[in-house]
Amino acid sequence: MAPGTLSRALTQFFPPKPQFTDKDVGDLSGKVYIVTGANTGLGKHVSRILYSKNAKVYMTGRSQDKTEAAIKSLQEAAPKSTGSLHFLLLDFDDLSTVKASAERFLAAEQRLHVLFSNAGFQGGPGPAVKTAHGYERHLQVNCLGPLLFFQLLAPVLTATAQDPATPPNTVRTVFLSSMAAELFSEKNTGFQMDNLDYHIEKPNTYRYGISKLGAWAYAVEGSKKYKDIIFIAVNPGNLRTDLFRDQSSIFRALTNPVNYPPINGAYAEIWAGLSPEVTADKSGSYAAPFGRIYPIRSDLEAAAKSEAEGGNASTKKFWDWSEEQISKFA
Repeated sequence: MAPGTLSRALTQFFPPKPQFTDKDVGDLSGKVYIVTGANTGLGKHVSRILYSKNAKVYMTGRSQDKTEAAIKSLQEAAPKSTGSLHFLLLDFDDLSTVKASAERFLAAEQRLHVLFSNAGFQGGPGPAVKTAHGYERHLQVNCLGPLLFFQLLAPVLTATAQDPATPPNTVRTVFLSSMAAELFSEKNTGFQMDNLDYHIEKPNTYRYGISKLGAWAYAVEGSKKYKDIIFIAVNPGNLRTDLFRDQSSIFRALTNPVNYPPINGAYAEIWAGLSPEVTADKSGSYAAPFGRIYPIRSDLEAAAKSEAEGGNASTKKFWDWSEEQISKFA
């Protein structure tokens, strides 16, 4: 049984120290990784750790100049690394460009060990913002874009996992969730499937929370559909990152005392992507800061179960809806 609301909030707002850090990561020579949204914040920290351990890392971003500046700084910080860093243009604000990004990677690589789906968006107060494709921006940037990118890369992830040279349990996809997924989602179902266009207006916190619940739904359903890949939805914790750049100064001042350095969130991602503790039986799990399996809110357990299992199949419905939306861009 999942812990109660108060204990859940306390352990995620005031988590224990990271137990899996860069000191626990072994040599990653020959391994290939993608980190989305990698020019700043968590993504840059994750890329730094991987590169410092001799990995080949593709750092995605919307700005080539900013990402290449990040690459230069990481190379200078780890001059002894035998790994390599590569820029990969990726913009989830424009779904029509995602396939080309995946194809550029696939033209260069035949293996991919972990996809760190780190890129995200959190808008400020105000009415829902629609993208050029007509989707609420949180849903597109935090859900549809990452799922589209994953599905385009799923064949190479699967092939890597099935390669006899690849150790078991090492091919993974890490989706970024949030405590907001539990705080602001619907009871039992999580999603209000008939309002994903937000014709019934909802506050920004709700829209962000639903998009982060989507990350968990993708991990749940991905684990059922892709048995060779381990999926984890990670709440990286409350962090001092650029994610809050659109929030008010009052909001930032109030939350800063319970926000942690970005490196702690990066450790949560690194744990999900590399820790030997994460095995196939944990695929589809939710993880709390700063890297530990933690049960999702108890009523949401029904969302992850099929109707035949006594659930409401809400995560499957969200996955299916998402697939329908991205099909024209695949």
